[in-house]
Amino acid sequence: MVFANPLVPFLIGVAAVVLLLVRLKLPAFVGLIIAAMTIGVFTTEVPFGDVPAEVASSFGDVMVSIGIPILMAAIIGKTLMDSGAAERIVRGFLSLTGRERSEYALLGSSYVLSIPVFFDNVFYLLAPLGRSMKARTGVKLSLYISVLAAGALSTHMLVPPTPGPLAMADELGVDLGIAILVGATLALPSSALAGIVYGRFLHSREDFPLREAMGATAENLRKKAEADLSELPSLFESLLPILLPVVLIASNTIAGTLYEGGTLVAATSFLGDPNFALTAAALTSAYTFYRLETGGDLDLFNTELTEAIKSGGNIIAITAAGGTFGAMLAAAGVGEYIAGGLENMGLGLLVTGWLIAAIVRVAQGSGTVAILTGASIMAPLASGLTVNPVYLMMAVGFGGMIAPWFNDSGFWIISETAGITPMETFKTYGAVATIMSTSGLVMVLIMSTLLPLN
Repeated sequence: MVFANPLVPFLIGVAAVVLLLVRLKLPAFVGLIIAAMTIGVFTTEVPFGDVPAEVASSFGDVMVSIGIPILMAAIIGKTLMDSGAAERIVRGFLSLTGRERSEYALLGSSYVLSIPVFFDNVFYLLAPLGRSMKARTGVKLSLYISVLAAGALSTHMLVPPTPGPLAMADELGVDLGIAILVGATLALPSSALAGIVYGRFLHSREDFPLREAMGATAENLRKKAEADLSELPSLFESLLPILLPVVLIASNTIAGTLYEGGTLVAATSFLGDPNFALTAAALTSAYTFYRLETGGDLDLFNTELTEAIKSGGNIIAITAAGGTFGAMLAAAGVGEYIAGGLENMGLGLLVTGWLIAAIVRVAQGSGTVAILTGASIMAPLASGLTVNPVYLMMAVGFGGMIAPWFNDSGFWIISETAGITPMETFKTYGAVATIMSTSGLVMVLIMSTLLPLN
């Protein structure tokens, strides 16, 4: 039986994923694929006979975008850990901030890196540092994951030239300079509130154990934490696998913003594509591992890289399945149906924009899709604003952060790369994103009143 109202397959899909993953505790990949097919069966938007093919197609679309980056990130994660490079970076951070304020270094790093680099890629690169800090300090993994998620999510959703905010600014007619300034201004306190304040609260109640993730075991991390500095690579060599993809991807973002076409843009498009940039970073990190840990044994080197790739394959499967679940919700028309019903509710424009993006985010999983949907729906109404449209852009951006769950591919990336359970991911990433979303709306309303920028 199929249903014309998109809310019905939405509720059935939610019930299915809760039953399969929470109650029956099936592997995440299996449960998410079954739930995705269940949505297809109960919606009129996908012909019954096409449901398996639609699920497979959606799965393939996600694989195209994440496959190579995740496999290369798995190599980076394992080799950074096992070579001692992550431990060397952690010691460099701690020398600046001190052990008691180590979370500020991670928050600042993720906040800045996520402006030119996608949220997922930032987490691939920095999750090993959070885990290595846990190995060295013995505490704070719940806090470290919270600040990494907060810093990366805030600028990813609010600050151009990240593609989502850049497209929102264009859709709503917001001056790019004002969008960057206001976005960065609002992103900082919201990420500090959710990452530092909430993260410390969570840490005071519980801390997560250090588990194996991305091919790196907890035992090896603790061993590196006790190593003498002379046994570790230099700080520059350690940082290179993180800095190299950031520079390459940022060059593509900057060139694409400032120039149209030409040799320079073609070159940066190649070098700054995440598939190439993370491959280059993986080779750099793998060389350090080969030099310091294998003693020139190529068989051992290949075996260790194969183990990292196996770990990455599991992450890809789960992440793509989560993206497929969200894609089937989108195909059922859930987001558009809910957003359409909100347009004429009589709420203020800023609150309406936030609410539309928030509900679309919960319904179909992608924050970027949520903010682009919210911006396109609100654009014709922006002329009715009494404040600068940048505040509508910010309200939509904050709305698109709220309540990530099983249909968000980023949820599974964080769970798998950080080595935390789905429930721990809810307590960190899920709670952080929701706190940022709700507190951000309050800040937008206050700032638009005090400083309308008209």
